[in-house]
Amino acid sequence: MSRRADLRPTITVAAIAERDGKYLVIEERIRGRLVITQPGGHVEDRETLLEAIMRETLEESAYAFEPNYLVCTYLMRDPATGHSSLRFNFAGSVAGPDCRRALDTGIERALWMSRDELHHAAARLRSPLVLRALSDYESGMRSPLESVQYLDLDSASHVRSVVSF
Repeated sequence: MSRRADLRPTITVAAIAERDGKYLVIEERIRGRLVITQPGGHVEDRETLLEAIMRETLEESAYAFEPNYLVCTYLMRDPATGHSSLRFNFAGSVAGPDCRRALDTGIERALWMSRDELHHAAARLRSPLVLRALSDYESGMRSPLESVQYLDLDSASHVRSVVSF
């Protein structure tokens, strides 16, 4: 069986917030290495994508994020581990920060960096997707939030008769 047949991606979200030509990013310690990435993380059980991006951004940066658009969706595989992720990048605005709020474990700080600063810090980026998502955002990629739907099949019995997993 090929690796492609075993594809079971985790679902993640990431935020793009721009203010005065700079982007909200976080510094996070992963396996002892301090990396720069966009606020985001895993979608929890029974959580919508929009709920996840608002929660993750607040937990990692102390900024309240209001998503305005879906920028792009990326299916990627880490060649080192074979692990796949399906990542939804949202663009929006932020309020805050709430300076009293503790950041998630492993998050050193939230900061604002220009595209140029991020490009020069490329060796410290968690993945090439940080710059790719910004490029897609800057090129004008936008889909309305209505294109991201959550359907709870437990409460949609009429759908269950048509859809089986």
